[in-house]
Amino acid sequence: MRDTREMRPTRPTYRRPRTATVMLVAIIAALPAAAVAQGATPTANGWNDSTSIALVRRSAERRRVQLADTALRDYRALARGTLTFLGQLGDVIATPPKVIQATQVATEVYWRAPSLSKQRVIGSRDTTVLPTDNSFYRDRFGIVQNNFPNVIRVGEGRDVADVPHPLSPSGEALYDFAIRDSLGIRLGDRTVNVLEVQVRPKDPTQARFVGTLFVDRADAQVVRMAFTFTNASYLDKRNEDVSIVLENALVQGRFWLPRRQEVEVRRVGTWMDFPARGIIRGRWDIGDYRVNQELPMTTFTGPELVFASPAERRAYRFEGSILDAIPPDVTMVTDDDVQRVQAQARALVQAQVLQRARGSALSARAISDFVRVNRAEGLALGAGYLTRLGGGYALRAQGRYGFADRQAKGALTLERRWATGGALRIEGFRTYREAGDEPEVSLARNSLAAQEFGSDWTDPYDVAGVQLGASLPLWRDIRTTLTLGYEMQDAVSVRARPLSGAYEPTIPAATISGLRLTALAERAAVTGPFGTSLRWRAEVRGGTWTSGRNNGLACPQGDACGHFGRGALTLELERPVGAAETNRLVTRTTLAGVVASSEVGLLAPGRGSAGSGDPARVRTDLPPQELVYLGGPVTGPGYDFHAFAGRFGASQRVEWRTPVPFPSISLGRYGRSPARATLAPFAHTVYLARPSPFRPGQAGWSPAVGAGAYLFFDLVRMDVARGLRDGRWTFSLDVTRDFWRVL
Repeated sequence: MRDTREMRPTRPTYRRPRTATVMLVAIIAALPAAAVAQGATPTANGWNDSTSIALVRRSAERRRVQLADTALRDYRALARGTLTFLGQLGDVIATPPKVIQATQVATEVYWRAPSLSKQRVIGSRDTTVLPTDNSFYRDRFGIVQNNFPNVIRVGEGRDVADVPHPLSPSGEALYDFAIRDSLGIRLGDRTVNVLEVQVRPKDPTQARFVGTLFVDRADAQVVRMAFTFTNASYLDKRNEDVSIVLENALVQGRFWLPRRQEVEVRRVGTWMDFPARGIIRGRWDIGDYRVNQELPMTTFTGPELVFASPAERRAYRFEGSILDAIPPDVTMVTDDDVQRVQAQARALVQAQVLQRARGSALSARAISDFVRVNRAEGLALGAGYLTRLGGGYALRAQGRYGFADRQAKGALTLERRWATGGALRIEGFRTYREAGDEPEVSLARNSLAAQEFGSDWTDPYDVAGVQLGASLPLWRDIRTTLTLGYEMQDAVSVRARPLSGAYEPTIPAATISGLRLTALAERAAVTGPFGTSLRWRAEVRGGTWTSGRNNGLACPQGDACGHFGRGALTLELERPVGAAETNRLVTRTTLAGVVASSEVGLLAPGRGSAGSGDPARVRTDLPPQELVYLGGPVTGPGYDFHAFAGRFGASQRVEWRTPVPFPSISLGRYGRSPARATLAPFAHTVYLARPSPFRPGQAGWSPAVGAGAYLFFDLVRMDVARGLRDGRWTFSLDVTRDFWRVL
């Protein structure tokens, strides 16, 4: 395939606290204005003024006479680059893309006045990090000369075609121009004074260029271009966006020639709304220039881009391994330069012209939205549907039916989203929510184990309600979400039967209703000093509760009621170790705690009575579903699932990952699995304070040791562990955690 992966102060009134509600309403009210302000076009001042137009005309003239210097007769150069195909499954922020395929390329570049060009691929090598049969478009193996011709084409004209260049003869009639800044750009050992010229289309509904030109103040040469395109430009409707950065440099002190280039194409599916995208990133460095070599005309005969024989390309000597050639930041969610291009484009034109057109599609956030098995629902089937209404509005419906509990669950969401990343949504829902802060296994693996062996590692409880949510625009790559809702919660019971074994009882969730306010902040992996990668997720939530359902916000006299506050933090740190950086030190920390108070507490099961019918009851000020739960392959290996439940808990893992030999397996046209695996011995400990009366987990420290192994492209992880404090041997087999959110 070719680039085709679709890839109450006194009773009985008990007034509720209103500060959080007022704050959230204020933030939500301000969000549309902030989003509009960020997405608005710049002021009329400066657009198409005489200074801007004069500079653009000078630059267009320099372009017309080809590279601006009649002393340049010809040149040859060598371009070295990497093409990477990445896949991203799940949330854009939470799940960084993974490299699927990487190709290293060496291309000879030739040019002769006035407009002859030729490129010859003399070296290439590739590797499949994950199974794929992808192949790149031919023009991805070459560079862009003279900052594109008058009509821009990308991806052999299949991604983008027939987009007028802003410096072409028709550019002044089709685009608006404004000088926005004067700055210095450092190119190698030299700083060049340039003027930043913003470019926006006069008619953004047409196929047009959106971005910035950086023009040399002295001679009007284009030093740098950073741009994307309007939605109408994309011929391949899978394209979410195409972003390009071209940077030139002075050669021999006078000739502006290509120095560095970058292209990013992001694609999503067209027939189903699913959190999966394919990303193609190409990065080039151009150097080894030889100027005025009197290149013969025969050099330029035939196609503009040609390939040397396979034997010659294989014989080319690259430095190091191909994995060493992959840029270390290629797996970032979005490259910094590309991110700036996209942010500026949103500021230059109406946001909607950069967004995908209206339409409808089957919708799901994970495969388990379609089918799952657990002890409360048995086999449950579901589906979803998304309708884009235009103007940033979308309506999403999700539904699921359990054949064991004979209950329907679902959600109806109306959302308004801005291209800045801000969004507002209102939702009505009924679902089975899971207690705890971290999933211990993927839902796909859990469904299989629950059906076959009665091993269900989820702790569901019933939740129905309405909520209003706001997603704030990204700030320093941090995504923040605020949600205010009214919920009714209840326990669920075991309704299904497995093929073998028996299910454990569900948690004794309390029957309550009340307000709930949640703030969630999350940051994708960020590379810091010494190659250290850090990502984190923090959640704070609080609310009020009243015993029983449908009690509204009041607390009837004699009923149990109260309020709680809860916080959770997850940190993942990864650092390469050793000269070759093939070994990695990985740590994962989970902290969670909850505080609560009430005038009359809930009656909850006592020790050992969860789900057993034991009449022992204790009075508590916290609904059991809000406790901290730890235990299982992720937060407590070597101990039973959610063996630890209490008011405060912590989980810490330190793991060493190192490659080891492993048999390679043929995958047909998808290549072979690598002849290696990754061994991951680890030490782990759990800390619990103020344990729950209905779970046997002990307070204090509970250490464990174990070892894991990543197999088959690091897609599968196998773990064995032993708890050292009244623990046991445990074994786990699952897909890698990076994929859990879509399973």
